[in-house]
Amino acid sequence: MKRNWLIIIFLIFSNLLFAKEPDKGFEVKGFHIDLRCQIMTMPALKAFAKELSEFGINTIVMEWEATFPFKKHATLCNKYAYSVEEVASFIAYCSTIGIDVVPLQNCFGHVEYILSHDRYSHLKEDKKEVSQLCPMKEEECVELFTEIFKEVAAMHPSKYFHIGGDETYLLGSCKLCAEKSAKVGKSKLFVDYVKAMCKIATDLGKTPILWADVILKYPDAVDELPKNAIFVDWNYGWKNDHFGDIDRLYKAGVTFWGSPSIRSHPDNLYLTQWNKHFNNQQVFIPYARKNNYKGIVMTSWSNGGTYGFLYDTGWEVVQMYPIRYVYPLSGFRIIVACYGEALKTNGPVDAEAFVINYSQERFGISKEEGKLLWDILTAPQDEVVKGKGPDKRSVSEILAETESLRSKLYTLRPRANVKEFEHFKLMFDIRVQYLLFKEAESEYESQDFDRDVASSYIYKLSMLVDEAKKIDKRFINLNRGFLYDKELVEINKLRTEKLFKVYNTVQNLIK
Repeated sequence: MKRNWLIIIFLIFSNLLFAKEPDKGFEVKGFHIDLRCQIMTMPALKAFAKELSEFGINTIVMEWEATFPFKKHATLCNKYAYSVEEVASFIAYCSTIGIDVVPLQNCFGHVEYILSHDRYSHLKEDKKEVSQLCPMKEEECVELFTEIFKEVAAMHPSKYFHIGGDETYLLGSCKLCAEKSAKVGKSKLFVDYVKAMCKIATDLGKTPILWADVILKYPDAVDELPKNAIFVDWNYGWKNDHFGDIDRLYKAGVTFWGSPSIRSHPDNLYLTQWNKHFNNQQVFIPYARKNNYKGIVMTSWSNGGTYGFLYDTGWEVVQMYPIRYVYPLSGFRIIVACYGEALKTNGPVDAEAFVINYSQERFGISKEEGKLLWDILTAPQDEVVKGKGPDKRSVSEILAETESLRSKLYTLRPRANVKEFEHFKLMFDIRVQYLLFKEAESEYESQDFDRDVASSYIYKLSMLVDEAKKIDKRFINLNRGFLYDKELVEINKLRTEKLFKVYNTVQNLIK
């Protein structure tokens, strides 16, 4: 009998010692699709959704913006807007593959596509700025967004409705807002307006979702927000208290979703900080699990969320230009797949091991070549400003390093999914071409440049122009069907705008 008890005690102790960590899976395993300035074709959207479902994603947060087929507010639609039938077919298709489509309808900040129209410009917080609505014009905004929310919600069966609410940089700027802010604080100014927007969503039977950055910065009135509201803590690789005291919101009993990113600042067409994004998954997703976040949504921003403008008199917006474009989602399958793996892993995902294994299975290359691909992708990539990188290295040094990495990349010979691999090559070719131009530009902007040296300088620019045209064709061919053809032409034009500006100017100097 004593021996039996010893065995029982041993088994209990062993189970406690070697028990697996309980599965802290997220209820919502989401992916955010940003259609602000990179509009995927409908076949591409459906194909991408299918891949997401295969990676274990059960939710897509759709930031339709001006691509939504608004009826009463048709003024908001852009030239790439989908039809009602297309949006309905996408949402229906997603439901057949186990994906809930949640609309994201900005109603406070990031409303450039609304306020740039005369029809809505009277709602601006600042006459020169079209990024933010004035919360003191709540009555008019409630009328507007009741109509917009109702129309958007009607097409989305999801119980969730994302109202945005992030990066309201102008909060308290106008005279009326400044007066209220001085009396009751910016938190109250923010919360009163957001509360009204949440009510619209709630009255439609939806659970409101909003980004958490502003309430983290101004948390005083958080208790006044609806208890059913979900706050999305977006963290792209910084400290957990980056926006404010998150523990205070934990103690307030707030429901959180987490949100890392695979494309964010300073990424653009010629720069992707792969290492930052892989690390973001490794660190933040386990943090979200540990703190019992109910969901996780991977963001993927097509631009920086800020714009330059062509104005007419009276600050009338004629055209908006995104401050930076990012390489299309077509080139990021490897990191999207890694995200899917991270969702299945209780601990941190080993991104390096994943990429090596992915390279073998997806591209048919060796383990050693997979390790080389990891080293190439995750090598530092930084912006160049006035001929220098952030570490003060010259553009020539950065160029030499990038050309070396590109040469190594070109030694890899994928045996399968060659088109996917071609995106890596094109990304590096675009980066090399960009750095070559920045090197040439530093000469053009130097004190040594004058009309006498223009004739010798034009040859260097001519080579870059010829290469740019070749890259333009490759970019269109590789992304055809993913984005619209006209859109690809527009992206190429913006990417090479400065090169051609300098080239045409120097050509004129040597006439």
